[in-house]
Amino acid sequence: MKLIKDYNKNDFQLVYGKNPVMEAINSKVEIDKILVHNTMRGDFEMALRAKCKELTIPLVKVPLEKLDHAANSRQHQGVLAYTSPVQFHKLDYVLPHLFESGKDFTLVILEGITDVRNIGAISRSALAFDVDYLIIPIKKTASITEDAVKASAGALLNIPLCREASLQNTVRFLKESGVRVFASSLDSDKLMSDVDWSGPKAVVIGSENHGVSREMLALVDEKFKITQSAKIDSLNVSVASGIIFHEIYKQKG
Repeated sequence: MKLIKDYNKNDFQLVYGKNPVMEAINSKVEIDKILVHNTMRGDFEMALRAKCKELTIPLVKVPLEKLDHAANSRQHQGVLAYTSPVQFHKLDYVLPHLFESGKDFTLVILEGITDVRNIGAISRSALAFDVDYLIIPIKKTASITEDAVKASAGALLNIPLCREASLQNTVRFLKESGVRVFASSLDSDKLMSDVDWSGPKAVVIGSENHGVSREMLALVDEKFKITQSAKIDSLNVSVASGIIFHEIYKQKG
């Protein structure tokens, strides 16, 4: 069985088969997500689920036909992994180092960004305006594949990413650690230009269609809005992100 193959359709690699997938995980190969047959049960499935939870790797249960199609083979043994071109970090590990550095750092939390082109554009702006880390969830987010890297013009290879199981718990953790958390909201009376962006901070960027969720807005320390004309209701998420990042960068400078 060929363990790793080029997957030309999406320009990234697949690892399939029980032993190869587990070997890839244990060898610290960066994994974007794992697909597993939705009827799989037993020791392997429990061990895989535990590993994915420990390492915050998305585990998706799918029908057999999807596995056959993805692997272009029936030798996948009910499991396959998509590798990732980027490295993922754990926030609870990197945050103490950021504080120790004494840097006025900026984190960006991407809540529900499902279009790889938006992920790419946001990443490019984040790199241009000195964002320190992007934080993404394990679910309801675009895959960080070669397509996303291309859309970012390579920026995703140069800006660190954290992948977390729960963004709401992430916000709680950041606040408890002394990081102020902000979010854009059209309902806010405070303008973005009036926000004090000094000190350790995180900004929540909401989904393309719905913006920042109500649950997340209830958690953040402060909400703000971008000044704009009444000719349009809202900006594209990547455009809005670039405006926000620039304002933070301008104040730091």
